[in-house]
Amino acid sequence: MSYHNEEIYQKSWQERQDFAEKMLPIIGQLYRNYGVEISVYGRPMVNASAIDIIKAHKSVAIHEATKLRLRESFPFLKALSEIPLKPCNIDVGKLAYRYLFHGEANGLSIAEYLSKELTPLKENLTQNGPQDVVLYGFGRIGRLLARLLIEQTGPLANLRLRAIVIRPGKDGDLEKRASLLRRDSIHGAFNGSISIDEEMGVIKANGAYIKIIYAKSPSDIDYTEYGINDALVVDNTGIWTDAAGLGQHLESKGVKRVLLTAPAKGDIKNIVFGVNEDMIKDDDKIVSAASCTTNAITPVLKAVNDQFGIRNGHVETVHSYTNDQNLIDNYHKSERRGRSAPLNMVITSTGAAKAVAKALPELKGLLTGNAIRVPTPNVSMAIMNLNLKKATDRDTLNDYLRSVSLDSPLRQQVDYTASTEIVSTDLVGSRFAGVVDSQATIVEDDRAVLYVWYDNEFGYSCQVVKVMNKMAGVRVLSLPKA
Repeated sequence: MSYHNEEIYQKSWQERQDFAEKMLPIIGQLYRNYGVEISVYGRPMVNASAIDIIKAHKSVAIHEATKLRLRESFPFLKALSEIPLKPCNIDVGKLAYRYLFHGEANGLSIAEYLSKELTPLKENLTQNGPQDVVLYGFGRIGRLLARLLIEQTGPLANLRLRAIVIRPGKDGDLEKRASLLRRDSIHGAFNGSISIDEEMGVIKANGAYIKIIYAKSPSDIDYTEYGINDALVVDNTGIWTDAAGLGQHLESKGVKRVLLTAPAKGDIKNIVFGVNEDMIKDDDKIVSAASCTTNAITPVLKAVNDQFGIRNGHVETVHSYTNDQNLIDNYHKSERRGRSAPLNMVITSTGAAKAVAKALPELKGLLTGNAIRVPTPNVSMAIMNLNLKKATDRDTLNDYLRSVSLDSPLRQQVDYTASTEIVSTDLVGSRFAGVVDSQATIVEDDRAVLYVWYDNEFGYSCQVVKVMNKMAGVRVLSLPKA
């Protein structure tokens, strides 16, 4: 009997692997060629392994009465590959489950059902041409943005990485820059092939042909000399955060708009995608993607405020150290940050709590915030101590946030975990702005404490790309609708 059970399990596992391996090239082709991101109940499948796909299908049982088998979802994925598509996020798990188990088939074939569910794509068929993108600066965020843009390189890519601007370097600089893109101690090896053309000053990566421009300031550059026009310049340097400084980019030939990957000062709009991206207008020349922490907490705060109301609260950020700090004790213009980052917890300030009000005005003046830099290289946590307008309980609040992560307009920003074992390194590479740790939630009457993890590098970079798409006039829908 035991042998029989073992044999059944092995056959079942082999079947799952076979289907997962059939899915991989379809998922990759949809993403590269059409900008279509496939997920299974919120779990992104872009660059996933066969095991990741199997695990995502297994996780469906957490949310539904029965599990979803790969052989059941595969026909839906295959049918999607045969339909003309445009950039969007498609949850093939939800589509399959609703058709098979929620009675949404209504006598329709899979192709007819998908055509009905994807109707919103037909209503928005007009797309702008490819947007030239220039990365100004090539540090932690710059290199991750490069990876994200390169993985989308294809015939219908809406964002084309044309150039990277860096300060003049020494001999061998180009190869060193390529090496930093090729290997990353936190995020692992680049998924693909990278080579350089020293004579042309170019990095070639997975079909992307990226000109490396050496310049001391924006005024030194004429992008039209490189065939770059109406470019979106993404400033990753953090040197300039106001209109006067960032406006220098607009004086360079070939530049149309500027996006800052840091909080902006003055009247520049701070955008948290999923919350206030509709504030971006065609005549906005300079926009900020706010900070990683603001992106992590604002979607969750919006969800909680919409349902329960927030009277006031405090946000404490437990943040990984950054390049702004010192490896060993040394002079630093900021208090405490001069002390060794890998050896100390460092209390510092953060403007993230106040910055929430720029994206979510109804919370203006209701939140305070502080930060502790800790000796980890990536993945941070926001602890939100909130006083609510309505009393609730732990299960109700957690169930609501789980539904937000699955079936709301914020499902691309808010993830949810019920794991009792999860730690920071498990969140490296998360594509969400923030991940609610439900096991840590504390609720007593109208007081709630929420713990939200976030990959302050990669998750934030994914949010930045979404803002870039919005600025480029690309509307990326999430389907099926909640």
